[in-house]
Amino acid sequence: MVVTRRGSLEINEKFINRIFGVRHLQCLLLFCGLCLIYGMRVNLSMAIVAIMDNEAANPEFPKYAWSEKTKSHVLSSFFFGYICAQIPAGGWARHHGGRLLLFISVSLSSLLALLTPLSVVVGDWPLLCALRFSQGLVQGLTYPSIATIMAKWAPIEERSAMLTYCCSGLEFGIVLMLASSGMLCSSSWGWPSTFYIPGALGLIWSAVWFVFGASTPKECKYISEGERMLISKSLQQTGTNIAECKETQPIPWRQICTSRPFLVLILSQCASSWCFWTLLTQIPSYIKSVLGKDIQSNAFYSALPYLSMLVLSLALCPLASYLEKSKRLNATVSRKLFNTIGQWTPAVTLVYLGFLRTDQADLAIVLLTFTVAISTVTHFGYQTNHLDLSPHFSGTLMGIANSASNVMSIIAPLIVGYIVTDTTNLLQWRIIFSLAGGISFVGNLLFLFFGTAKAQHWNDAPQQVICKTTQQRNSELSLETKNAQSCVQKDASSIGSSRETLNLV
Repeated sequence: MVVTRRGSLEINEKFINRIFGVRHLQCLLLFCGLCLIYGMRVNLSMAIVAIMDNEAANPEFPKYAWSEKTKSHVLSSFFFGYICAQIPAGGWARHHGGRLLLFISVSLSSLLALLTPLSVVVGDWPLLCALRFSQGLVQGLTYPSIATIMAKWAPIEERSAMLTYCCSGLEFGIVLMLASSGMLCSSSWGWPSTFYIPGALGLIWSAVWFVFGASTPKECKYISEGERMLISKSLQQTGTNIAECKETQPIPWRQICTSRPFLVLILSQCASSWCFWTLLTQIPSYIKSVLGKDIQSNAFYSALPYLSMLVLSLALCPLASYLEKSKRLNATVSRKLFNTIGQWTPAVTLVYLGFLRTDQADLAIVLLTFTVAISTVTHFGYQTNHLDLSPHFSGTLMGIANSASNVMSIIAPLIVGYIVTDTTNLLQWRIIFSLAGGISFVGNLLFLFFGTAKAQHWNDAPQQVICKTTQQRNSELSLETKNAQSCVQKDASSIGSSRETLNLV
Protein backbone atom coordinates (compact mmCIF):
# COMPACT_ATOMS: atom_id res chain seq x y z
CA MET A 1 0.00 0.00 0.00
CA VAL A 2 2.91 2.33 0.76
CA VAL A 3 4.49 1.50 -2.61
CA THR A 4 1.27 2.36 -4.40
CA ARG A 5 1.07 5.70 -2.62
CA ARG A 6 4.66 6.58 -3.59
CA GLY A 7 4.02 5.59 -7.20
CA SER A 8 0.95 7.80 -7.40
CA LEU A 9 2.87 10.73 -6.01
CA GLU A 10 5.60 10.29 -8.64
CA ILE A 11 3.00 10.09 -11.41
CA ASN A 12 1.22 13.17 -10.13
CA GLU A 13 4.47 15.14 -9.91
CA LYS A 14 5.38 14.11 -13.46
CA PHE A 15 1.89 15.05 -14.65
CA ILE A 16 2.01 18.45 -12.94
CA ASN A 17 5.48 19.20 -14.33
CA ARG A 18 4.30 18.50 -17.86
CA ILE A 19 0.92 20.29 -17.64
CA PHE A 20 1.71 23.29 -15.43
CA GLY A 21 5.02 23.93 -13.77
CA VAL A 22 7.29 26.77 -12.78
CA ARG A 23 8.34 27.13 -16.43
CA HIS A 24 4.73 28.00 -17.23
CA LEU A 25 4.71 30.53 -14.40
CA GLN A 26 7.73 32.15 -16.05
CA CYS A 27 5.74 32.19 -19.30
CA LEU A 28 2.81 33.88 -17.58
CA LEU A 29 5.05 36.54 -16.07
CA LEU A 30 6.72 37.18 -19.44
CA PHE A 31 3.26 37.37 -21.04
CA CYS A 32 2.20 40.08 -18.57
CA GLY A 33 5.51 41.91 -18.94
CA LEU A 34 5.22 42.04 -22.74
CA CYS A 35 1.61 43.13 -22.39
CA LEU A 36 2.68 46.17 -20.37
CA ILE A 37 5.72 46.88 -22.54
CA TYR A 38 3.58 47.05 -25.67
CA GLY A 39 0.89 49.01 -23.87
CA MET A 40 3.52 51.65 -23.12
CA ARG A 41 4.81 51.41 -26.70
CA VAL A 42 1.57 51.86 -28.65
CA ASN A 43 -0.31 54.23 -26.34
CA LEU A 44 1.04 57.20 -28.27
CA SER A 45 -0.49 55.95 -31.54
CA MET A 46 -3.96 56.64 -30.15
CA ALA A 47 -3.10 59.45 -27.73
CA ILE A 48 -1.54 61.53 -30.51
CA VAL A 49 -4.94 61.69 -32.24
CA ALA A 50 -6.36 63.33 -29.09
CA ILE A 51 -3.27 65.51 -28.61
CA MET A 52 -3.60 66.97 -32.11
CA ASP A 53 -7.43 67.16 -32.05
CA ASN A 54 -8.76 67.76 -28.54
CA GLU A 55 -12.33 68.29 -29.79
CA ALA A 56 -12.46 64.62 -30.78
CA ALA A 57 -11.58 63.62 -27.20
CA ASN A 58 -11.61 66.00 -24.21
CA PRO A 59 -11.61 69.75 -25.07
CA GLU A 60 -10.39 70.64 -21.57
CA PHE A 61 -6.88 69.56 -22.54
CA PRO A 62 -4.80 71.82 -24.82
CA LYS A 63 -4.49 71.15 -28.53
CA TYR A 64 -1.08 70.83 -30.19
CA ALA A 65 -1.06 71.79 -33.88
CA TRP A 66 1.60 69.39 -35.12
CA SER A 67 2.01 68.65 -38.82
CA GLU A 68 1.88 65.14 -40.27
CA LYS A 69 5.68 65.19 -40.64
CA THR A 70 6.08 66.17 -36.99
CA LYS A 71 3.70 63.39 -36.05
CA SER A 72 5.82 60.92 -38.04
CA HIS A 73 8.99 62.10 -36.26
CA VAL A 74 7.29 61.69 -32.86
CA LEU A 75 6.09 58.16 -33.68
CA SER A 76 9.49 57.15 -35.09
CA SER A 77 11.62 58.56 -32.25
CA PHE A 78 10.93 55.52 -30.07
CA PHE A 79 12.55 53.18 -32.59
CA PHE A 80 15.74 55.23 -32.94
CA GLY A 81 16.43 54.40 -29.31
CA TYR A 82 15.05 50.89 -29.59
CA ILE A 83 17.60 49.71 -32.16
CA CYS A 84 20.60 51.05 -30.24
CA ALA A 85 20.41 48.60 -27.31
CA GLN A 86 19.33 45.48 -29.21
CA ILE A 87 22.70 44.03 -30.23
CA PRO A 88 24.64 44.56 -26.97
CA ALA A 89 21.58 43.45 -24.98
CA GLY A 90 22.04 39.84 -26.14
CA GLY A 91 25.56 39.74 -24.70
CA TRP A 92 24.47 41.50 -21.52
CA ALA A 93 21.68 38.95 -21.02
CA ARG A 94 24.19 36.08 -21.32
CA HIS A 95 26.60 37.68 -18.84
CA HIS A 96 24.19 39.13 -16.27
CA GLY A 97 21.08 37.00 -16.82
CA GLY A 98 17.83 37.80 -18.60
CA ARG A 99 15.99 38.35 -15.32
CA LEU A 100 17.99 41.44 -14.33
CA LEU A 101 17.87 43.03 -17.79
CA LEU A 102 14.12 42.50 -18.12
CA PHE A 103 13.59 44.05 -14.69
CA ILE A 104 15.61 47.12 -15.71
CA SER A 105 13.75 47.36 -19.03
CA VAL A 106 10.21 47.30 -17.63
CA SER A 107 10.85 49.41 -14.51
CA LEU A 108 12.64 52.25 -16.34
CA SER A 109 10.14 52.19 -19.20
CA SER A 110 7.32 52.52 -16.64
CA LEU A 111 8.96 55.55 -15.02
CA LEU A 112 9.37 57.22 -18.41
CA ALA A 113 5.73 56.50 -19.27
CA LEU A 114 4.67 58.32 -16.10
CA LEU A 115 6.76 61.33 -17.16
CA THR A 116 5.42 61.49 -20.73
CA PRO A 117 2.47 63.93 -20.17
CA LEU A 118 4.79 66.31 -18.30
CA SER A 119 7.29 66.25 -21.15
CA VAL A 120 4.60 67.34 -23.64
CA VAL A 121 3.54 70.27 -21.44
CA VAL A 122 7.10 71.39 -20.64
CA GLY A 123 8.97 70.84 -23.89
CA ASP A 124 6.34 70.21 -26.60
CA TRP A 125 7.19 67.63 -29.29
CA PRO A 126 11.04 67.91 -29.14
CA LEU A 127 11.12 66.84 -25.47
CA LEU A 128 8.52 64.18 -26.19
CA CYS A 129 10.79 62.81 -28.93
CA ALA A 130 13.73 62.72 -26.50
CA LEU A 131 11.69 60.88 -23.87
CA ARG A 132 10.35 58.36 -26.40
CA PHE A 133 13.92 57.82 -27.62
CA SER A 134 14.97 57.00 -24.04
CA GLN A 135 12.00 54.73 -23.59
CA GLY A 136 12.89 52.89 -26.78
CA LEU A 137 16.46 52.54 -25.51
CA VAL A 138 15.44 50.70 -22.33
CA GLN A 139 12.77 48.64 -24.11
CA GLY A 140 15.49 47.45 -26.48
CA LEU A 141 16.60 45.13 -23.68
CA THR A 142 13.27 43.27 -23.66
CA TYR A 143 13.37 40.75 -26.51
CA PRO A 144 17.02 39.67 -26.15
CA SER A 145 16.33 39.09 -22.45
CA ILE A 146 13.20 37.02 -23.18
CA ALA A 147 15.00 34.99 -25.87
CA THR A 148 17.85 34.20 -23.45
CA ILE A 149 15.40 33.21 -20.71
CA MET A 150 13.26 31.01 -22.97
CA ALA A 151 16.32 29.27 -24.47
CA LYS A 152 17.02 27.91 -20.96
CA TRP A 153 13.44 27.39 -19.74
CA ALA A 154 11.56 25.92 -22.74
CA PRO A 155 11.89 22.18 -23.49
CA ILE A 156 12.43 21.42 -27.18
CA GLU A 157 8.96 19.86 -27.54
CA GLU A 158 7.28 22.97 -26.10
CA ARG A 159 9.52 25.65 -27.58
CA SER A 160 7.27 27.19 -30.24
CA ALA A 161 4.13 26.95 -28.07
CA MET A 162 5.77 28.51 -25.00
CA LEU A 163 7.38 31.28 -27.03
CA THR A 164 4.04 32.00 -28.70
CA TYR A 165 2.26 32.15 -25.35
CA CYS A 166 4.85 34.67 -24.16
CA CYS A 167 4.66 36.75 -27.33
CA SER A 168 0.85 36.75 -27.17
CA GLY A 169 1.31 39.36 -24.47
CA LEU A 170 2.27 41.66 -27.33
CA GLU A 171 -1.20 41.40 -28.92
CA PHE A 172 -2.96 41.47 -25.55
CA GLY A 173 -1.20 44.69 -24.58
CA ILE A 174 -2.07 46.29 -27.91
CA VAL A 175 -5.71 45.20 -27.58
CA LEU A 176 -6.07 46.54 -24.05
CA MET A 177 -4.42 49.85 -24.85
CA LEU A 178 -6.16 50.55 -28.16
CA ALA A 179 -9.56 49.39 -26.88
CA SER A 180 -9.42 51.48 -23.71
CA SER A 181 -7.54 54.50 -25.02
CA GLY A 182 -10.59 56.03 -26.73
CA MET A 183 -12.57 55.92 -23.49
CA LEU A 184 -9.58 57.17 -21.47
CA CYS A 185 -8.88 60.06 -23.85
CA SER A 186 -12.55 61.14 -23.68
CA SER A 187 -12.73 60.82 -19.88
CA SER A 188 -12.02 63.53 -17.32
CA TRP A 189 -8.47 62.18 -17.00
CA GLY A 190 -7.85 62.86 -20.69
CA TRP A 191 -5.07 61.46 -22.86
CA PRO A 192 -2.44 61.56 -20.02
CA SER A 193 -4.22 58.60 -18.41
CA THR A 194 -3.10 56.38 -21.33
CA PHE A 195 0.44 56.84 -19.97
CA TYR A 196 -0.24 56.88 -16.22
CA ILE A 197 -2.11 53.56 -16.02
CA PRO A 198 0.37 51.29 -17.88
CA GLY A 199 3.27 53.07 -16.17
CA ALA A 200 1.90 52.31 -12.69
CA LEU A 201 1.08 48.71 -13.60
CA GLY A 202 4.58 48.29 -15.01
CA LEU A 203 6.14 49.19 -11.66
CA ILE A 204 3.91 46.65 -9.90
CA TRP A 205 4.92 43.95 -12.41
CA SER A 206 8.60 44.78 -11.88
CA ALA A 207 8.26 44.07 -8.16
CA VAL A 208 6.54 40.72 -8.82
CA TRP A 209 9.16 39.73 -11.42
CA PHE A 210 11.99 40.61 -9.06
CA VAL A 211 10.61 38.09 -6.56
CA PHE A 212 9.45 35.22 -8.80
CA GLY A 213 11.45 35.61 -12.02
CA ALA A 214 14.58 33.56 -12.77
CA SER A 215 17.09 33.51 -15.61
CA THR A 216 17.50 29.72 -15.56
CA PRO A 217 15.85 26.72 -13.83
CA LYS A 218 19.08 26.30 -11.84
CA GLU A 219 18.68 29.78 -10.30
CA CYS A 220 14.97 29.34 -9.50
CA LYS A 221 14.13 28.68 -5.85
CA TYR A 222 10.60 27.40 -6.47
CA ILE A 223 11.12 24.73 -9.14
CA SER A 224 10.98 21.02 -8.29
CA GLU A 225 13.89 18.74 -9.04
CA GLY A 226 11.68 16.70 -11.38
CA GLU A 227 10.81 19.69 -13.54
CA ARG A 228 14.42 20.85 -13.57
CA MET A 229 15.53 17.45 -14.84
CA LEU A 230 12.70 17.42 -17.41
CA ILE A 231 13.94 20.69 -18.92
CA SER A 232 17.61 19.69 -18.72
CA LYS A 233 17.11 16.33 -20.47
CA SER A 234 15.10 17.95 -23.26
CA LEU A 235 17.67 20.67 -23.90
CA GLN A 236 20.51 18.13 -23.94
CA GLN A 237 18.98 16.60 -27.09
CA THR A 238 20.38 19.53 -29.07
CA GLY A 239 23.50 19.99 -26.97
CA THR A 240 22.03 22.95 -25.11
CA ASN A 241 23.11 21.94 -21.64
CA ILE A 242 22.06 24.76 -19.37
CA ALA A 243 24.39 23.56 -16.66
CA GLU A 244 27.46 23.67 -18.91
CA CYS A 245 26.68 26.77 -20.96
CA LYS A 246 29.54 29.15 -20.23
CA GLU A 247 28.45 32.77 -20.08
CA THR A 248 31.99 33.95 -20.83
CA GLN A 249 32.18 32.17 -24.17
CA PRO A 250 33.06 34.57 -27.02
CA ILE A 251 30.31 35.32 -29.51
CA PRO A 252 31.18 34.03 -33.02
CA TRP A 253 30.41 37.34 -34.75
CA ARG A 254 31.93 36.43 -38.12
CA GLN A 255 30.03 33.15 -38.41
CA ILE A 256 26.78 34.81 -37.32
CA CYS A 257 27.08 37.72 -39.76
CA THR A 258 27.90 35.40 -42.68
CA SER A 259 25.28 32.74 -41.91
CA ARG A 260 22.84 32.58 -44.83
CA PRO A 261 19.91 31.15 -42.81
CA PHE A 262 20.30 33.94 -40.26
CA LEU A 263 20.54 36.64 -42.93
CA VAL A 264 17.29 35.55 -44.59
CA LEU A 265 15.72 35.36 -41.14
CA ILE A 266 16.63 39.03 -40.69
CA LEU A 267 15.13 39.95 -44.09
CA SER A 268 11.91 38.09 -43.33
CA GLN A 269 11.66 39.78 -39.94
CA CYS A 270 12.30 43.19 -41.53
CA ALA A 271 9.49 42.61 -44.03
CA SER A 272 7.08 41.57 -41.29
CA SER A 273 8.10 44.52 -39.13
CA TRP A 274 7.43 46.97 -41.97
CA CYS A 275 3.87 45.71 -42.36
CA PHE A 276 3.21 45.42 -38.63
CA TRP A 277 4.32 48.91 -37.69
CA THR A 278 2.83 50.56 -40.76
CA LEU A 279 -0.56 49.21 -39.72
CA LEU A 280 -0.10 49.70 -35.98
CA THR A 281 0.88 53.36 -36.23
CA GLN A 282 -1.43 54.30 -39.10
CA ILE A 283 -4.68 52.36 -38.53
CA PRO A 284 -6.08 55.03 -36.13
CA SER A 285 -5.37 57.81 -38.67
CA TYR A 286 -6.74 55.75 -41.57
CA ILE A 287 -9.95 54.90 -39.70
CA LYS A 288 -10.47 58.52 -38.63
CA SER A 289 -9.59 60.28 -41.91
CA VAL A 290 -10.72 57.80 -44.58
CA LEU A 291 -13.45 55.80 -42.87
CA GLY A 292 -14.73 58.77 -40.83
CA LYS A 293 -15.05 57.11 -37.40
CA ASP A 294 -15.02 59.06 -34.12
CA ILE A 295 -12.28 58.42 -31.56
CA GLN A 296 -14.21 55.92 -29.43
CA SER A 297 -15.28 53.90 -32.47
CA ASN A 298 -11.75 54.38 -33.77
CA ALA A 299 -10.33 52.82 -30.60
CA PHE A 300 -12.59 49.79 -30.89
CA TYR A 301 -11.89 49.23 -34.60
CA SER A 302 -8.16 49.79 -34.07
CA ALA A 303 -8.09 47.16 -31.31
CA LEU A 304 -10.25 44.61 -33.14
CA PRO A 305 -7.45 43.34 -35.48
CA TYR A 306 -5.12 42.72 -32.53
CA LEU A 307 -7.85 41.01 -30.51
CA SER A 308 -8.35 38.63 -33.44
CA MET A 309 -4.57 38.23 -33.62
CA LEU A 310 -4.43 37.24 -29.94
CA VAL A 311 -7.28 34.72 -30.22
CA LEU A 312 -5.81 33.11 -33.34
CA SER A 313 -2.30 32.80 -31.89
CA LEU A 314 -3.58 31.11 -28.72
CA ALA A 315 -5.84 28.82 -30.75
CA LEU A 316 -2.94 27.71 -32.98
CA CYS A 317 -0.58 26.89 -30.09
CA PRO A 318 -2.00 23.37 -29.50
CA LEU A 319 -1.82 22.66 -33.24
CA ALA A 320 1.81 23.73 -33.49
CA SER A 321 2.70 21.78 -30.35
CA TYR A 322 0.96 18.67 -31.71
CA LEU A 323 2.80 18.89 -35.04
CA GLU A 324 6.16 19.18 -33.26
CA LYS A 325 5.56 16.36 -30.78
CA SER A 326 4.01 13.98 -33.34
CA LYS A 327 6.89 14.61 -35.80
CA ARG A 328 4.37 14.90 -38.67
CA LEU A 329 6.29 17.92 -39.92
CA ASN A 330 9.98 18.49 -39.37
CA ALA A 331 10.91 21.83 -37.88
CA THR A 332 12.10 23.42 -41.15
CA VAL A 333 8.92 22.56 -43.07
CA SER A 334 6.79 23.74 -40.15
CA ARG A 335 8.59 27.09 -39.93
CA LYS A 336 8.29 27.72 -43.69
CA LEU A 337 4.64 26.66 -43.86
CA PHE A 338 3.49 28.91 -41.04
CA ASN A 339 5.67 31.79 -42.23
CA THR A 340 4.17 31.59 -45.72
CA ILE A 341 0.64 31.77 -44.34
CA GLY A 342 1.60 34.65 -42.06
CA GLN A 343 3.33 36.79 -44.72
CA TRP A 344 1.86 36.00 -48.13
CA THR A 345 -1.79 36.18 -47.07
CA PRO A 346 -1.37 39.76 -45.74
CA ALA A 347 0.51 40.65 -48.93
CA VAL A 348 -2.66 39.92 -50.94
CA THR A 349 -5.12 41.55 -48.54
CA LEU A 350 -3.03 44.73 -48.17
CA VAL A 351 -2.98 45.33 -51.91
CA TYR A 352 -6.73 44.72 -52.10
CA LEU A 353 -7.29 47.08 -49.15
CA GLY A 354 -5.67 49.91 -51.08
CA PHE A 355 -8.31 49.71 -53.84
CA LEU A 356 -11.36 50.03 -51.59
CA ARG A 357 -13.60 53.11 -51.73
CA THR A 358 -14.59 55.31 -48.80
CA ASP A 359 -18.12 53.90 -48.82
CA GLN A 360 -16.74 50.38 -48.20
CA ALA A 361 -15.84 51.05 -44.57
CA ASP A 362 -17.18 47.74 -43.24
CA LEU A 363 -15.20 45.72 -45.79
CA ALA A 364 -12.10 47.78 -44.98
CA ILE A 365 -12.47 46.96 -41.27
CA VAL A 366 -12.87 43.26 -42.07
CA LEU A 367 -9.76 43.27 -44.29
CA LEU A 368 -7.69 45.16 -41.71
CA THR A 369 -8.77 42.72 -39.00
CA PHE A 370 -8.01 39.68 -41.14
CA THR A 371 -4.65 41.07 -42.33
CA VAL A 372 -3.36 41.74 -38.82
CA ALA A 373 -4.83 38.54 -37.35
CA ILE A 374 -3.35 36.16 -39.92
CA SER A 375 0.11 37.68 -39.51
CA THR A 376 0.26 36.14 -36.02
CA VAL A 377 1.02 32.80 -37.71
CA THR A 378 4.61 34.05 -38.11
CA HIS A 379 4.99 33.31 -34.37
CA PHE A 380 5.47 29.70 -35.49
CA GLY A 381 7.68 30.76 -38.41
CA TYR A 382 10.62 33.15 -38.31
CA GLN A 383 9.90 34.32 -34.75
CA THR A 384 10.92 30.92 -33.34
CA ASN A 385 13.82 30.52 -35.74
CA HIS A 386 16.35 32.39 -33.55
CA LEU A 387 16.18 29.60 -30.97
CA ASP A 388 16.41 26.97 -33.73
CA LEU A 389 19.59 28.33 -35.30
CA SER A 390 21.50 28.83 -32.06
CA PRO A 391 20.11 28.11 -28.59
CA HIS A 392 23.43 29.25 -27.05
CA PHE A 393 23.34 32.68 -28.72
CA SER A 394 19.58 33.14 -29.18
CA GLY A 395 19.62 36.44 -27.28
CA THR A 396 22.34 37.83 -29.52
CA LEU A 397 20.52 36.66 -32.66
CA MET A 398 17.28 38.18 -31.41
CA GLY A 399 19.08 41.45 -30.68
CA ILE A 400 20.66 41.67 -34.13
CA ALA A 401 17.44 40.73 -35.95
CA ASN A 402 15.29 43.05 -33.84
CA SER A 403 17.75 45.89 -34.35
CA ALA A 404 17.64 45.44 -38.12
CA SER A 405 13.87 44.97 -38.28
CA ASN A 406 13.20 48.04 -36.18
CA VAL A 407 15.05 50.17 -38.70
CA MET A 408 11.94 49.38 -40.75
CA SER A 409 9.86 50.57 -37.81
CA ILE A 410 11.59 53.94 -38.14
CA ILE A 411 11.44 54.17 -41.90
CA ALA A 412 7.84 53.00 -42.35
CA PRO A 413 6.12 55.84 -40.39
CA LEU A 414 8.48 58.37 -42.02
CA ILE A 415 7.60 57.07 -45.50
CA VAL A 416 3.92 57.35 -44.60
CA GLY A 417 4.48 60.91 -43.43
CA TYR A 418 6.13 61.91 -46.73
CA ILE A 419 3.71 60.05 -49.03
CA VAL A 420 0.44 60.72 -47.20
CA THR A 421 0.34 64.50 -47.19
CA ASP A 422 -3.47 64.43 -47.27
CA THR A 423 -4.90 61.76 -44.96
CA THR A 424 -8.20 61.70 -46.90
CA ASN A 425 -6.48 60.88 -50.21
CA LEU A 426 -7.18 57.25 -51.13
CA LEU A 427 -4.49 57.13 -53.83
CA GLN A 428 -1.78 57.96 -51.30
CA TRP A 429 -2.99 55.24 -48.93
CA ARG A 430 -3.04 52.80 -51.88
CA ILE A 431 0.68 53.38 -52.38
CA ILE A 432 1.34 52.68 -48.68
CA PHE A 433 -0.64 49.44 -48.61
CA SER A 434 0.76 48.15 -51.93
CA LEU A 435 4.32 48.88 -50.79
CA ALA A 436 3.76 46.96 -47.54
CA GLY A 437 2.25 44.00 -49.41
CA GLY A 438 5.17 43.81 -51.86
CA ILE A 439 7.76 43.90 -49.08
CA SER A 440 5.96 41.11 -47.21
CA PHE A 441 5.90 38.93 -50.34
CA VAL A 442 9.64 39.29 -51.03
CA GLY A 443 10.59 38.69 -47.38
CA ASN A 444 8.88 35.31 -47.22
CA LEU A 445 10.11 34.30 -50.70
CA LEU A 446 13.70 34.53 -49.48
CA PHE A 447 12.85 32.62 -46.30
CA LEU A 448 11.34 29.80 -48.39
CA PHE A 449 14.48 29.41 -50.49
CA PHE A 450 17.21 29.79 -47.87
CA GLY A 451 15.64 29.40 -44.40
CA THR A 452 16.17 26.39 -42.12
CA ALA A 453 15.45 25.27 -38.56
CA LYS A 454 18.66 23.27 -38.13
CA ALA A 455 21.09 24.38 -35.43
CA GLN A 456 24.12 25.99 -37.05
CA HIS A 457 27.65 24.65 -36.62
CA TRP A 458 28.85 27.78 -34.84
CA ASN A 459 26.27 27.17 -32.09
CA ASP A 460 28.25 24.10 -30.94
CA ALA A 461 31.70 25.64 -31.47
CA PRO A 462 32.12 27.02 -27.93
CA GLN A 463 31.13 23.70 -26.40
CA GLN A 464 33.56 21.87 -28.67
CA VAL A 465 36.33 24.23 -27.65
CA ILE A 466 35.55 23.61 -23.99
CA CYS A 467 35.47 19.86 -24.53
CA LYS A 468 38.75 20.02 -26.44
CA THR A 469 40.39 22.06 -23.72
CA THR A 470 39.14 19.64 -21.09
CA GLN A 471 40.45 16.68 -23.06
CA GLN A 472 43.83 18.39 -23.46
CA ARG A 473 44.01 19.04 -19.73
CA ASN A 474 43.04 15.45 -18.95
CA SER A 475 45.63 14.11 -21.38
CA GLU A 476 48.27 16.42 -19.90
CA LEU A 477 47.37 15.29 -16.41
CA SER A 478 47.47 11.63 -17.40
CA LEU A 479 50.82 12.20 -19.12
CA GLU A 480 52.18 13.90 -16.01
CA THR A 481 50.87 11.02 -13.90
CA LYS A 482 52.56 8.45 -16.17
CA ASN A 483 55.81 10.40 -16.04
CA ALA A 484 55.61 10.57 -12.27
CA GLN A 485 54.92 6.84 -12.03
CA SER A 486 57.84 6.00 -14.32
CA CYS A 487 60.11 8.26 -12.25
CA VAL A 488 58.97 6.50 -9.08
CA GLN A 489 59.60 3.13 -10.69
CA LYS A 490 63.09 4.22 -11.81
CA ASP A 491 63.84 5.52 -8.33
CA ALA A 492 62.60 2.27 -6.79
CA SER A 493 64.68 0.18 -9.16
CA SER A 494 67.79 2.28 -8.48
CA ILE A 495 67.25 1.95 -4.75
CA GLY A 496 66.82 -1.80 -5.14
CA SER A 497 70.04 -2.12 -7.16
CA SER A 498 71.90 -0.04 -4.58
CA ARG A 499 70.75 -2.39 -1.81
CA GLU A 500 71.86 -5.44 -3.79
CA THR A 501 75.29 -3.86 -4.29
CA LEU A 502 75.62 -3.18 -0.56
CA ASN A 503 74.62 -6.75 0.26
CA LEU A 504 77.29 -8.11 -2.10
CA VAL A 505 79.89 -5.88 -0.48
